[in-house]
Amino acid sequence: MEKLIPFTIIDLAKVTNHRSGEIKFGEKMMTIPKGVDPTSFLKTSEAKYVIFGIPEDIGVRANYGRPGAASAWDSAIGSIANIQHNRFCKGSQILILGKLDVCEEMKDVEHLNFNNVDDRTKLSQLVEKIDKEVSHIIFTITKSGKIPIVIGGGHNNSYGNIKGTALAKGKSINAINFDAHSDFRILEGRHSGNGFSYAYEEGFLKKYFIFGLHENYTSKSVLDIIKKIEDRVRYNTYDSINIRKEKNFNQELVHALEFIQNDSYGIEIDLDAIPNIASSAMTLSGFSIEELRQFVTYFGKNKNAAYLHICEGAPDLGEEKNNHLIGKLIGYLVTDFIKSHNSIEAL
Repeated sequence: MEKLIPFTIIDLAKVTNHRSGEIKFGEKMMTIPKGVDPTSFLKTSEAKYVIFGIPEDIGVRANYGRPGAASAWDSAIGSIANIQHNRFCKGSQILILGKLDVCEEMKDVEHLNFNNVDDRTKLSQLVEKIDKEVSHIIFTITKSGKIPIVIGGGHNNSYGNIKGTALAKGKSINAINFDAHSDFRILEGRHSGNGFSYAYEEGFLKKYFIFGLHENYTSKSVLDIIKKIEDRVRYNTYDSINIRKEKNFNQELVHALEFIQNDSYGIEIDLDAIPNIASSAMTLSGFSIEELRQFVTYFGKNKNAAYLHICEGAPDLGEEKNNHLIGKLIGYLVTDFIKSHNSIEAL
């Protein structure tokens, strides 16, 4: 894991706000000790969940989106460190691994124009470079018997999550994606809109369910492709559930789980599906935060839930005085997942 920047105990202390009479996650979460090989430590650590950050928005830029997703990691880790350690959720179950070193790549894209053909090729090549690093780190976490929780960056990183998990499991996996978009676009060079189609084409993704597609922003060509392979790729739409009320939210959770639950599956969360959340493709209409939290809780409560990925949040694009709120939302989703997954053992 050469491109990993480990999160140190000093880093953790800097973002933890100590208060008399309280115990914060930041006082209990684990980090990789200085001088210790991360891979070796992962294998012996008692932590069950490993948090890993990807502070990039290169895939978003390659997909004509607004940059800003690179800022989610710092916002999220600051919020997670200050969650209360108590009977409901314990920070001691978590290892903060660190973040992917994408400083060089982020500098390379500063002056690239996605409307330029040559620049778009460069952007896609940089995404492929990140893919390799992400898949290797996810492979290492999963192979060590831990559950990755991946934060930040564009939805292009779904590819690395799926590939890394599949390689660690020795077989293709499934995925459930809470998203306004399919991210199943044509193989035109890597970007944030085709992570799942590339993973499917290369044999790492077996079954894929898109939860809450927005009908206005899904092309006919994508719908036609999905229709041809509906034994392996299915979806429902936000419009059919919450606007026309043709389908019931809770029943759709059940249907989606039935489709993917027989194999290991990744839980993918795109924050651009939530109204007024600062992201590369903000929306005014969509599921509520409560429905998203219910979704994470429902799919986390299964032994085949292999990882959680929260992406596309962009605090830098939000209100200056409230840009901490995306980090706080990510903190809620992380603990919802951990609480529900822990409850499996209690059953």
